[in-house]
Amino acid sequence: MRIVGILLALAGWLIPLVGLTVTQSLTARFVLVVLGIGISLIGILGVLNKAHLKNAIWKG
Repeated sequence: MRIVGILLALAGWLIPLVGLTVTQSLTARFVLVVLGIGISLIGILGVLNKAHLKNAIWKG
């Protein structure tokens, strides 16, 4: 699950980066940036956090 979370975070970063070269439309770039932020947050707060809490040090 950690790898999936890391890949989602990287994909969320790459989507806006690729969007800069794909289109010159400001609206399309904004949509891609918001989509990238959403995917990054899902990867970090959703997947990576759950994987961390599953094996947390205080759970012993």
